[in-house]
Amino acid sequence: MPNEQTLRRAITHWQLRSRSLPVGERTLVMGVVNITPDSFSDGGLYLDAGRAIDHALQLLEEGADLLDLGAESTRPGSHAGNGDKAAVSADEEQARLLPVLEAVLKARPDAIISVDTYKAATARAAVTAGAEIVNDVSGFTWDAEMPAACAEMGCGVVLMHTRGTPDEWRSQARLKQETLLELVRDGLAASLTAAKDAGISLESIVLDPGYGFGKRLDANYDLLARQAELLALGRPLLAGLSRKSFLTRTLTKSAKSEQGLEDAKQFAEALETASIAALVAAILAGASIVRVHAARAAVEAAAIADAVLAAR
Repeated sequence: MPNEQTLRRAITHWQLRSRSLPVGERTLVMGVVNITPDSFSDGGLYLDAGRAIDHALQLLEEGADLLDLGAESTRPGSHAGNGDKAAVSADEEQARLLPVLEAVLKARPDAIISVDTYKAATARAAVTAGAEIVNDVSGFTWDAEMPAACAEMGCGVVLMHTRGTPDEWRSQARLKQETLLELVRDGLAASLTAAKDAGISLESIVLDPGYGFGKRLDANYDLLARQAELLALGRPLLAGLSRKSFLTRTLTKSAKSEQGLEDAKQFAEALETASIAALVAAILAGASIVRVHAARAAVEAAAIADAVLAAR
């Protein structure tokens, strides 16, 4: 068990492509823009480039510190990570992504943009177009060229833990509570080693436990309860809990009906309160960055959680 000091988030700097970002002084809010037709929470709402651009700029206006643009869904059941069988090719992914990235940077040259991709070709194209960060949900396990691409581009990196691929998640065996944290820790450590071997500096890396990515339902609460132990790996933590399906399950188990959760927009709205609760729990458990779909309430909640941490 790590000692008490290692369970506290450190104040450090995250080295990005063109700048250094302070991390740990306060929680950073990363706003999500899904440029996809089929994301689990808001699929199709921002597939149109104009709507995606407007949404990205709105997130920044609401206080988001950085943006995470993604153009391929990794929802359960999707074919993401399956090589040539992937539902979205690198060319299609870039055709969705790059116009939004370029337009946001034209409107807000100071914006810090992360690109949610596991494909090396897309990572190179996006960083060349001005992205500062590559957020690889596979932790460098789905595209063998990704570590070298990120090292070559000199960008910031988010390495997420995932277990298997999305089309396997629904049939995976349930993880035992006592082995879950060990599995995540070992997977993230292996991703860190791959990054180091490729020549990526430790200061460029943030780690993500990967809530919902091969962790079924209540197992995510087991992970959240012990999240702070992952700080022993020596890098800041990013937590993406916004609108996750395990939160929906908790809500619907305690509700009398599921009325109002039928379409994507109502579903997203109903999950915001639960998402904020999970966000605060993650910050108190050591997360320095939170990934959210709606920024304003997240910024406000993070400020309260930061005040609690400051009082410890």
